[in-house]
Amino acid sequence: MARKQKQRSSKRRAAKTTKMARTADKHDLYQRAVQEPDADIPLIQKVFRNQFSRPARTLREDFCGTALLACRWVQRSSEHRAWGIDLDPDPLEWGRKHNVGRLKPDQASRVKLIEGDVLDIGHESVDVTVAFNFSYFLFKERASLLHYLKRAYATLNPEGALILDAYGGADAQRTSEETRQVDDDFDYIWDQHRFDPIHHDVTNFIHFQFPDGSQMKRAFRYDWRLWSIPEIRELLQEAGFDKSEVYWEGTDRETGEGNDIFSPREQAPDDPAWVCYIAGYRQS
Repeated sequence: MARKQKQRSSKRRAAKTTKMARTADKHDLYQRAVQEPDADIPLIQKVFRNQFSRPARTLREDFCGTALLACRWVQRSSEHRAWGIDLDPDPLEWGRKHNVGRLKPDQASRVKLIEGDVLDIGHESVDVTVAFNFSYFLFKERASLLHYLKRAYATLNPEGALILDAYGGADAQRTSEETRQVDDDFDYIWDQHRFDPIHHDVTNFIHFQFPDGSQMKRAFRYDWRLWSIPEIRELLQEAGFDKSEVYWEGTDRETGEGNDIFSPREQAPDDPAWVCYIAGYRQS
């Protein structure tokens, strides 16, 4: 009898420990763990203003997912407009409900979410197009990435900027897991699951772990090519961009860690794990 009671108790504990993972919303978790629109938008404006001496007003967010950035963009002023484009209807629908749906009517009218291929969608030209969270790494062949960059060039005004982020360093070329706590509510786990040094193909996952011990395994999967900065800048030039710049993160002298301040650089120190921004400019 005691043994049976122990077994039932174990089952109750097992049921309890799976509850948080079962009820969690992966899109909400991703936004909270990965996205920082309140930091991205000032950086976008800094890059654009440094080049063109005026603020950007119109934004296209490629591979936008839930379009959090596009929605935050239109909250800046009545002159700010945005387009968000993604092939996957699931995050787009989530974004319409949870992000666009929370905007004021005037703000919501200035953001357009489009389900479609970033290579095919056309609309009026914009000041800035962004592809963040390394989303364009899904183009694994040189010709396909060049085609995307040419299409991105075509989305821009005569004075316009394409802003990409990139990551790398020796740590990016090995299998590993990195865990970071988010708001005391859950752990974000970045899983570099596979790296092929011949083709620079990578497979990465995002997992989430909760205080009750439950996990949401492989909530997101990424099959990418790990592109280098020189490759990207060379392709930007081939795609027609007049100029490109790398915005590199500064270092806090006391901690030795990144200080969240990105500035244009032509040289950078050897860092085992870095994230940077690359801007390509259309000047006419």
